[in-house]
Amino acid sequence: MIRINSRSIIVIGFVLVFLGFLLPFLMVMKILASTYFLNFFSFTVSLVGLLLGLMGAAQMSVEARRSRDE
Repeated sequence: MIRINSRSIIVIGFVLVFLGFLLPFLMVMKILASTYFLNFFSFTVSLVGLLLGLMGAAQMSVEARRSRDE
């Protein structure tokens, strides 16, 4: 199993949330055509980014607690 650093997970989550913001913004500015696929894709990317960010923050707090207890 691949072990990813909690900071990396948070950075990936931030990039996905930013992409989930950028795509609808570009659709509203009429730079990108608004399609069902792109709408659902931007929602999914934003949701996955939010969940990854929360998981990374939780993992970081667990790691900090473990290092503090040792």
